[in-house]
Amino acid sequence: MIVCVAVVGHQNNPLYIQSFTDADDALKLHHIVHCSLDVVDERVNNPKKSGPTLNETFLGLLYPTENYKVYGYLTNTKVKFILVTTDMDVKDADVRNFLRRFHAGYVDAISNPFHEPGKKITSKTFAEKVSTIVKSFGFSSTG
Repeated sequence: MIVCVAVVGHQNNPLYIQSFTDADDALKLHHIVHCSLDVVDERVNNPKKSGPTLNETFLGLLYPTENYKVYGYLTNTKVKFILVTTDMDVKDADVRNFLRRFHAGYVDAISNPFHEPGKKITSKTFAEKVSTIVKSFGFSSTG
């Protein structure tokens, strides 16, 4: 189950963060997303040590915690997508597909002529699209 998704700008400023839990653990999820940015920076700055090549947008599993797994995705413009899930046996292919669909939704949202680049995403259409993608996570492997 996906508990949180985030879009973080190239200067590590949060552009969009949404948690999908009933509990009041939003602050903890914000902290997990913030901590994952260090891992993203490490992988981007030290590609030889981290595994995937720099031109690969899917960063894979950034780090597991006791209750969560954190995955990352980096765009060509250095915008980062962070996915926090409670599924301990999630497939990389499903995560990769989710993040690609999330990226496509993000591109649609920032292509709006009224969106200011670098500002938080406040589009209700984007929020609805993200919710739809989250609900469909794991049910299909095609996007």
